[in-house]
Amino acid sequence: MTSLEPRLLLEGLGLAVELLRDDTLLEIVQVRRMLEPAATALAASRISAEQLAEVGGHLTAMRAASDDVEKLNHHDAAFHRAVVRATGNETLSTLLDGISGRTLRVRVWRGTVETGSSHKTIAEHEAIYNALAAGDATLAQAAALVHIGTTETWLRSVLDDVEGSPDEADGDLAPPGTKLADGLWSELGGEETR
Repeated sequence: MTSLEPRLLLEGLGLAVELLRDDTLLEIVQVRRMLEPAATALAASRISAEQLAEVGGHLTAMRAASDDVEKLNHHDAAFHRAVVRATGNETLSTLLDGISGRTLRVRVWRGTVETGSSHKTIAEHEAIYNALAAGDATLAQAAALVHIGTTETWLRSVLDDVEGSPDEADGDLAPPGTKLADGLWSELGGEETR
């Protein structure tokens, strides 16, 4: 007999998501887009003053780290974890942590290569925070959807640019003879596989 505690039931999800590559990375972002805005809306209706202060603390830390992509994304992830924890739903928190945590390297990479992305990211988080502070579930959901949609749109454009390129070997993203994900994976610090 095993425990029905969500953390234990879903802990294998993180490893499974980490092993996914290629177009599955986009699928993971899409799943995050489906779940996280709804979780953010629920959090807006349940968040306590203490939880809101924690979310605000992460937002303040993001502002202070606007020139350090690694630190910014560390606080970005903590911001989202705190929001989802405010739902009071441990299963949802565990599931989203397993999914969004696996997209961190892509977010760091985006922050490194896209000019102005840190300012956009901070502005999107401010919109989420303001909706949570107002207790406006609809606005919180919309702000989260815009935020995650921005990442998804950027990832789609990168995938389209590299996969549509006649010679991936000449691109900065994908090494010769590999698909886009191997290039991204390598760029993001993973091992290249063939």
